[in-house]
Amino acid sequence: MSSISRRRFLGASVGTALRARPGQAAPLAARPNILLAIADDWGWPHSPLYGDRVVKTPTFERVAREGVLFTQAFCATPSCTPSRAAILTGQTPHRLEEGGNLWSFLPSKFPVYPDLLERAGYYVGFERKGWGPGTLEGSGRTRNPAGPQFNNFASFLQGKPRGRPFCFWFGSNDPHRPYEPGSGAASGMDPHDVQIPPFLPDAPEVRSDLLDYYFEAQRFDRETGDILRRLEAAGELENTLVVVTGDNGMPFPRAKANLYGYGTHQPLAVRWPARVKPGRVVDEFVSFTDYAPTFLEAAGLKPLPDMTGISLLGLLTGRTARHRDMVFLERERHANVRRGNLSYPCCAVRTREFLYIRNLRPDRWPAGDPEKYVSVGPFGDVDGGPTKDVILNRRGEPAMSRYFRLSFEKRPAEELYDLRNDPGELENVASQPPYAAEKKKLRAALDRWMRGTKDPRAVSDDDPWDRYPYVGN
Repeated sequence: MSSISRRRFLGASVGTALRARPGQAAPLAARPNILLAIADDWGWPHSPLYGDRVVKTPTFERVAREGVLFTQAFCATPSCTPSRAAILTGQTPHRLEEGGNLWSFLPSKFPVYPDLLERAGYYVGFERKGWGPGTLEGSGRTRNPAGPQFNNFASFLQGKPRGRPFCFWFGSNDPHRPYEPGSGAASGMDPHDVQIPPFLPDAPEVRSDLLDYYFEAQRFDRETGDILRRLEAAGELENTLVVVTGDNGMPFPRAKANLYGYGTHQPLAVRWPARVKPGRVVDEFVSFTDYAPTFLEAAGLKPLPDMTGISLLGLLTGRTARHRDMVFLERERHANVRRGNLSYPCCAVRTREFLYIRNLRPDRWPAGDPEKYVSVGPFGDVDGGPTKDVILNRRGEPAMSRYFRLSFEKRPAEELYDLRNDPGELENVASQPPYAAEKKKLRAALDRWMRGTKDPRAVSDDDPWDRYPYVGN
């Protein structure tokens, strides 16, 4: 975060803490409301607070200014359904059986925080995209794991019983594809100002495509702001724990569905004036598995023993300064885009200095088969759009072949990126002798994590996720 962005946090006031006396649970009416505003495919660094000079996110900036901005938040997996399952359960996706895949189901034996809060007296609900995409059939559940669905937040709030705190999931469908072509430029954004990620070509179609993505990210921000203003008018905002984030990276090549930074690094701001001092920036590593234990602890409940996430409440309130020195990432099957409905399993560990990725099936195409199998199209783990089309249609050109290789060609069993010298994660140094010791250390850390969290692949690497149902088209 730039020093200019950091200075924007100065001068905010501190809210009055609402605390129960030691040894006492807070009365139900005094417990915080919980609002999760989650965008669909909005990733880091697309807010001015992270250095983007085009996209405008005033609501996100307000939440950060009046609360805490996190600079190192990562989704557990860069795929919608399992990322949301990790948020809801507080567990890393490889523990969730069918819940670790896109377009499957989340078995009811894995508790979710909305159900736990509802049993504790909370009024719960969600709008638009909750957990998913997937099916309830076979899951043992009778409703979406995010709770009962409402048409909008206004109707949810109107129905809230007096004296009960609420837990609401605002699941926007933005900025998921498809986009209205040219919508970003038509809104007044200048394509010449776009900062092209280093793994994408600088072409007019790419600049326009990124503006269309920004346009929808801004709509998510605006609608989140509408919810905050409604809460403010109702006198509910002061004691509402507000979390604003996305579910995975942007829907572009080498981003969404990949373990690189543009697939897993997420915007995150948290506001709770009743307990959290404003204007702080936290650089500790955060995983999406941390949300469920955070919400439970904020409500006066104990996180479940099976939750692999760690509550953020200590960081938020300033009680603790340390959280993690590394974060673990993974993915199993995204779309049904390989013959035989095969996954592309990979896992990773990220520190401040390095990203180590293990591709468990390097013989498979990372973005899907070159020919359409069932879903999306050729290389179907990358959503269709102008940027993908430019790279695929011009892959034979010398200047474009590099971008095709980075996003679509097969990858080695191990990748290692020196983030200090290569923040764009373009040069795999896994085979270079000077990095041998670091690779060995990170490989061992990943092995320990897999064993410690009971990853089935640590015991028997027989691709169970390939056999789970895929219910999408």
